[in-house]
Amino acid sequence: MIADQIGRRSTIALAAALIGLFAIGSIVAPLLFGDSMPGQTIFVVVGFALLGLALLIALAFEFVNGFHDTANAVATVIYTHAMPPLVAVIWSGAFNFLGVMASTGAVAYSVVTLLPVELILQVGSGAGYAMIFALLLAAIVWNLGTWALGLPNSSSHALIGSVIGVGLANQLMAPGRDASGVAWGQALSVLESLLFSPLVGFVCAAGLLVALKRLVRRPELYRAPEGEAPPPLWIRGLLILTCTGVSFAHGGNDGQKGMGLIMLILIGAAPTAYALNRTMPDSSTPAFVQGSQAASRVFRDHAGQAAVPAAGPARDRIGAALKAEAPAKALAAPEAQAALAGLADDIAAQVQNYGAIRHVPAEATQNLRTDMYLAGDAVRLLTGEHSPFSDPEKTTLGDYRRTLDDGTRYIPTWVKVVVALALGLGTMVGWKRIVVTVGERIGKQHLTYAQGASAEAVAAGTIGLAEAYGLPVSTTHILSSGVAGTMWANGTGLQMATVRNLALAWILTLPAAITLAGVLYWALRQVF
Repeated sequence: MIADQIGRRSTIALAAALIGLFAIGSIVAPLLFGDSMPGQTIFVVVGFALLGLALLIALAFEFVNGFHDTANAVATVIYTHAMPPLVAVIWSGAFNFLGVMASTGAVAYSVVTLLPVELILQVGSGAGYAMIFALLLAAIVWNLGTWALGLPNSSSHALIGSVIGVGLANQLMAPGRDASGVAWGQALSVLESLLFSPLVGFVCAAGLLVALKRLVRRPELYRAPEGEAPPPLWIRGLLILTCTGVSFAHGGNDGQKGMGLIMLILIGAAPTAYALNRTMPDSSTPAFVQGSQAASRVFRDHAGQAAVPAAGPARDRIGAALKAEAPAKALAAPEAQAALAGLADDIAAQVQNYGAIRHVPAEATQNLRTDMYLAGDAVRLLTGEHSPFSDPEKTTLGDYRRTLDDGTRYIPTWVKVVVALALGLGTMVGWKRIVVTVGERIGKQHLTYAQGASAEAVAAGTIGLAEAYGLPVSTTHILSSGVAGTMWANGTGLQMATVRNLALAWILTLPAAITLAGVLYWALRQVF
C-alpha cells in the first residue's frame, strides 16, 4: 500500500525538515539584521523576540499549508504510479518553489487589504502584533485539526476567515465603534472566488474527461493502474506534466499569502528597510511625480470649493473616511476629494525633493508610506462599480494606484525563498493523510489515468488564472472537487461519507476560523 510507505520515510523526512528549518533560520537572521539595522541601534530584546516569534508563526502557517494544499498536487501521480511517492513530493516541492519565486505579489496584498486600515498602518504596535498572532494561530489550529482527520481543508479559506474574525473583533472592541472592521467589498470578491472555484473544478474536470473520451480513443488512458506497474510512457508524461502545472500554480497563489503577512510583520518591526520599495530606480521618479500631479488635478476637479488641506489634516480626513460604514461614499465627498489632492501633492513633493523613494530618510518613511497607502486604498474604492469619475479619469487614477503600489508593495527575494522552503518542507512531512483521502476515499473505484490528468489540468488552469487576477483560491477544494467531478462523469460513483465530510469542513471553516481568530485577538489585546 502507498500509505504504508510513509512509515519508512518519516525519519528521513523529519530530519530533512529540521535541516531545512535550520537553513531558513540561517538565511533569515543575517538578512534581517543586514536589512533592518544599517547604522541603527540594535533592537530591544523584547521587540526582537516578538519579531522572531511572528516570523516563526508565519512560516509555520506555510509549513502547515504544505500538509494540505501541496499534498493535493501529488495525489494523482502517486495513486496512478506515475511517480514514486518520495520522488513526487520532491518534484512537487521544487516546482512549488519556482512558482513562489515567479509570483507577482498581487494575491499577497489582496489578502492584506482585507485587514482594518489602522492595524495595517500601525502593525508594529501591540494591536498589530495581536492581529498577526491571532489570525495566523487560528488558521494553523484549524488546518492542523482537519489534517489530523485527513480532511482536505483550504488554507486560503482558513486564513480569510481568520482575517475576517480579527476585523470584526477590532471593530467590536473599539470604544464607540470608531475603528475599522472588515473591508467587505474586497472580502466579498475574495469569498466569491473561494465559493465558485470548487464548482469550476467539479464541472470543468467532468467536462474535460467527457471530451477526452470522445477525442482521445486510447483505452489504456481510461484504465485504473494494475498493481504497482507505472503507466505507459506517454500517459506518465501527461500526469507528470499536470502535476507540475498544479505545483507551480499553487506556489504562485498560496505561497503569496504567507509572504503578505511576513511583509506586514517586517514593515512594523523595521519600517526604515521595508515600509517603502527602496529597490525602485531613480529613473522612475519623474513618472512617479507626474502621476501624482495628474491624480491631484482629478481630485481638485471633484473637490468643488473645498480647500485643499495640508498633509496632516488630509491624512486624518482620509483615514476617517476609510473607517466609515460606507467608505466609497465618504471618499466621494468634496472635502475628501480635496484631502486626496493634498495627499497627492505631498507625495509628489516629498519624492521629488528626495530624488527617489530609495533616498527617503528614516524619519520621513512612515508618514510617506501612510500617505501612499491611504491614497492607494482610496483610489481602489473610488474606481469601483459606482465610481464618480469618468473613464479617462479612472484611467489616470488607475495608473496612479499602480504607481503607489509599486512604491509600497514589494516582496524581497529572501522572503520568497523562506516561504517556498517552508511550503515544500510541509509537503514532505505531512502529505500522506491528504493524499490517501484524495486518492482512495472520494470515488468508489480507483482513480484512472484520465481522471487524474483531467482534475489536475483544470486545477492548474484555475489557480493560474486566479493568480493573474490577484485572487486567492483553494488548491484543495479545486482539486478535490475536480476528482469528484471525474468520478461522477465516469459513472463510477462517489463515497458519500467522504464527500459529506469534505462539504462539512468547507462549510465550517469560515465560522470556525472567524470565531477562533476573534477570540484570540481579544485575548492577545489584553496581553499587549
